[in-house]
Amino acid sequence: MEQLKSLLDEKAAQYNIPSFIENDPISFPHSFSKREDVEVVALLASIIAWGNRRMILRSGNRMFHEIMGGTPYNYVMSGGWEQLDDKLNIHRTFFARDFKYICRGLRRIFMEYGSMEPLFACGDIWEGIESFRREMAVANGGEFTRHISNPVPAKGKPASACKRIHMMLRWLCRNDGIVDIGIWKEIPPSRLMIPIDVHVARTARALGLVSRKQNDRRTVEELTAKLRELSPEDPVRYDFALFGVGEAGDTFNEQ
Repeated sequence: MEQLKSLLDEKAAQYNIPSFIENDPISFPHSFSKREDVEVVALLASIIAWGNRRMILRSGNRMFHEIMGGTPYNYVMSGGWEQLDDKLNIHRTFFARDFKYICRGLRRIFMEYGSMEPLFACGDIWEGIESFRREMAVANGGEFTRHISNPVPAKGKPASACKRIHMMLRWLCRNDGIVDIGIWKEIPPSRLMIPIDVHVARTARALGLVSRKQNDRRTVEELTAKLRELSPEDPVRYDFALFGVGEAGDTFNEQ
């Protein structure tokens, strides 16, 4: 384990550097200073963070600056999104109808709680994700969206790894002074779960960190438990390492 820890520590330090930000979706929340803007942007940026990196960055710039006018929180609260054509394509399978769903839910959450943080801070991380999903659904007539993954099993399907939400939580809860922003204080990094996709899972298996073949919630839990053995206070710092060891390239995988 010491040899593995040394490798992961080395790779985490190699990739957790300021230049990482520029070509990563985390560049979007980094470009805002108002807390509410950072939250809105972190959620939306994580939702579209799948596919080619250049496409993600192009789609994000359009969404945050052309559509939302550079004031994401004010745009959400104003209800201006209701005027969009439902069929407007924003990113791959994410259309204006999906964007409206997210904005409608965020407006309700900000009006009721002032922030998404209290929802994610209630119970463990999985319970927080489910609380968040329920609030978003309440704001949308009880309907759930496929763009916010389900952390519990449904209709014979395994619980999702919820990769993009875990990535958002890493951004908002870890404050490493380098890449992650850490504006939320109620959730310590020790409670976070590793964002897992096809690439990260493949790397983790190659390193002997996980044995499961599926990329689901149980695999996230298994991998995070192993990483906690190496860094109990901050297991998801190794997200940078698992990205780097296998050279993830320019593509984000959806899980």
